[in-house]
Amino acid sequence: MAINIFIDQGHNPTGYHNTGARGNGLIEENITYQVGVFLANLLDNDPRFDVMLSRPTPTTVLGTDNSTSLIERVRMANAWPADYFISIHANANVNPAINGAEVYVYEYGTQSYWLAQQVMEGILQYTDLRNNGIRINKSFYVLRRTTMPSILVEMGYLTNVHDAEILRNNQYQIAYGMYIGILNYFGFSPQ
Repeated sequence: MAINIFIDQGHNPTGYHNTGARGNGLIEENITYQVGVFLANLLDNDPRFDVMLSRPTPTTVLGTDNSTSLIERVRMANAWPADYFISIHANANVNPAINGAEVYVYEYGTQSYWLAQQVMEGILQYTDLRNNGIRINKSFYVLRRTTMPSILVEMGYLTNVHDAEILRNNQYQIAYGMYIGILNYFGFSPQ
């Protein structure tokens, strides 16, 4: 029986509600869309997994405002039902020196936490992003309301020149690192 992985590409296309961060000529929802597609393709080509994307096309719009956009993502994952939920994001900060990747979970010592650790290690193995660690955030709706282990990956800071270059040029490597992290979490070897 395949493991159902729901990949939530954070935010909606520009021009709609719930669009993402901007920095160094990059737009978050474009990066999250493409990294999600790369990760979905890697998982789709592995018979041990089934995958669903929150945004199967670059023009997919979820919800009618910020709140209903988040509600729809969670509804889709819970209704499928997903076994694991991975939300993909890129960060921004008013201080352009702030950089690095972090992964958010609802609480320590859970399957989400162990998955987050493996995904972070995979990202670090295949990119030059800095490790900002696994962080607890009980306010993120997608972590609070999903009924399966869930993580939210902030791949790096669009507002930092170093991270922006990685987010622009190494999207496949980020996705591949996440894929290897997922395999390591399950104790699988690459196919």
